[in-house]
This record gives sequence, structure tokens and C-alpha cells, in this order.
Amino acid sequence: MVTVAPPRTWMYALRLPHDPRAAGVARMTVRAALNGHGRRDALEVVELLTSELVTNAYRHTAGPASLRLSALDDGRLRVGVWDADPHVPAPFDRPPGERCALPEVGGEGGRGLFLVQAYADSWGGWPLGDGLPGRGAGKLLWFEVRAGA
Repeated sequence: MVTVAPPRTWMYALRLPHDPRAAGVARMTVRAALNGHGRRDALEVVELLTSELVTNAYRHTAGPASLRLSALDDGRLRVGVWDADPHVPAPFDRPPGERCALPEVGGEGGRGLFLVQAYADSWGGWPLGDGLPGRGAGKLLWFEVRAGA
């Protein structure tokens, strides 16, 4: 008898409208995918960090966003969020491993991306397109967590 093992790699993609409920939809999608693939080990971290990136996409752009959740062959999980704004915020605009300072006490922002820096194993981002006014294609921010996060 032949048994078929589920694939070790998989990917889900979700297009999100510019809607205040987008982060909640992203969290539900991530939760369902990770539970379905038996990856509860990373659920809390991936759900939190995904919510932060999608919330920033909503807050800082006027257009839609896209989410991609991937399981890599070595057990890492990668989340990428695309949005229409080409500005890459810290810590994503820095070389790998270079950390940002904590946000100011009493400041109104900056904590969400600091959480990505604190809990993800790696992260990055880059603008898309040629950077000419009116011709940019936005940016992609991503993070990865290892198995057993």
C-alpha cells in the first residue's frame, strides 16, 4: 500500500482590499493555514507579525495589499506583505541583522515593526518598480520564523 505524505512546502496568497478589517482577515487566514498544516508551533508569532504588517499596509497606503504565507523546505515559515507605497520603513530598510532602537516612550507609532525585529528570525524589504514618480509598484516586506518558533 502506498501512502502519500503531505508536501513539506506550500504557499497561500491572499489579496486584501483597503479595509480596516483586512488585518483580522489576514489573521484568520494565517491561523487556518497553520492549523491545517500542523504548524501550531509558530501560530502566535506568525499571526501577530502578519497582523502588524497588514495593519501598516492599511494605515500607510490608500490601496489594496497582498499577503503570501509560505512553508519552506527546511521548516521555516515566510510571510510577505505587498502594498502600493514604495517607502520601506525601518527595520526593513537596514542590512540584515542591523537592529533599530526602541521607539520613543509616549510615541504614537513604531512598535509594530519593532515586534517584527524582536520576534522574527529574519526580515527584509525592498521597493518594487523603477522608483520614478507615478511608476512605482509599491514595496514588499517579509519576515521568516523557524520551526518551533
